[in-house]
Amino acid sequence: MSDAVIAATGLAKRFADGRRTLTVFENVDVRVAEGESLAIVGASGAGKSTLLHLLGGLEKPDDGSVLVDGTDIARLSDADRSRLRNRALGFVYQFHHLLPEFSALDNVAMPLLLRRQSRQQARATAREVLARVGLGEREDHKPAELSGGERQRAAVARALVTRPRALLADEPTGNLDRENAERVFELLLELNREYGTALVVVTHDEHLAARMQRIHSLDSSQGGAWRDSRQEASPAQS
Repeated sequence: MSDAVIAATGLAKRFADGRRTLTVFENVDVRVAEGESLAIVGASGAGKSTLLHLLGGLEKPDDGSVLVDGTDIARLSDADRSRLRNRALGFVYQFHHLLPEFSALDNVAMPLLLRRQSRQQARATAREVLARVGLGEREDHKPAELSGGERQRAAVARALVTRPRALLADEPTGNLDRENAERVFELLLELNREYGTALVVVTHDEHLAARMQRIHSLDSSQGGAWRDSRQEASPAQS
């Protein structure tokens, strides 16, 4: 296996609930290599999104460590952690979070502008990625002028425009009908193979999870018990 893009060891997350402490999960290890695809599944409230936030440096674990590209993100300042996320990670959520006042092209270019690339260069790269996700003819449209599936594809393009080492997706198809969900998920798998970007997806959809190379299961009824299963490559992955 290639060196891990994300390597998490002994992760635990707890929340205060009145006088009690609620353990969401503990002793969770996650390792994702370049080009791998991993689904995180479990019942509602099991901590799937929380785990994804820990892997992406959006929250800090109560125990354990997360290394992204070999760097312990908990040891970074807020500014350095933000820079690492911008360089190495892309995020896609259930809701697209596109900026309504900007075109699809400028939404996708935004992460590059944050890197202080010139507007011309950022828009040129964004245009290429939009074409790759099938939105080349919609680049001047604002989010309100796009369909739900198109908005989510634009969100995928925005996450990938920096060519991140890993893409973290939290229920990326949860707000779509079945047809559009299949299209967006297939797009994620295609780009995972094409770019070699590690793909980690939180999903409640077992059908979609089954198309990933590995599945991690969180079980809140057993104190956040953690199971990792490796699958044979499905036709969609081969």
